[in-house]
Amino acid sequence: MTEKFRCFGNTPLYAAYHDNEWGRPVHDDGRLFEMLTLEGMQAGLSWITVLNKREAFREAFDGFDFRKVALYGGEKIRELTANEKIIRNRLKILAAVTNAGLFLKVAEKYGSFDRFIWGYVDYAPIAGRREKIQDMPATTPVSDRISKDLKKMGFKFVGPTVIYSFMQAVGMVNDHCKNCWVYEEIDRLYRMQKTFTDDVTE
Repeated sequence: MTEKFRCFGNTPLYAAYHDNEWGRPVHDDGRLFEMLTLEGMQAGLSWITVLNKREAFREAFDGFDFRKVALYGGEKIRELTANEKIIRNRLKILAAVTNAGLFLKVAEKYGSFDRFIWGYVDYAPIAGRREKIQDMPATTPVSDRISKDLKKMGFKFVGPTVIYSFMQAVGMVNDHCKNCWVYEEIDRLYRMQKTFTDDVTE
């Protein structure tokens, strides 16, 4: 049997992330906050480092419940900076707490953070149509705009590169290579969904 081609994933953990998560549209606010936080934690590091610590992060950050994280005070922050199982960068930890509070405000204003963030791509994944993984940009005009807007709101560790990685992770852009089996699956599911939506709204 011919093995399915994947554009990255040279370890079981990385392959599972590629196959089951990366590029698949996410609309749950809890998951969106998790990925925004983890992408910020990744800054200056490799993604596999973050993946290896992901479960520890989930435990340390109350399952990435942004309502709880927004309430973290000095004692909890000291506890996190002493936790050897996670990335103990104090600025990144403080940023996660700040971002949780702002995330909550955005969710309250727009009904959900999902509705706010997906509005930047008109609520539909952008098809990257990359021939190879090296073709992916570090930033795009859309990620630049989102980054600028979030920074104005006070969000931290949300530079254009972090935001583009976030967009890739939560499926706002399908950046799997065109010959990757996941690209084909996401593209097919989106086209089916769009056809169904068009049928319902006509």
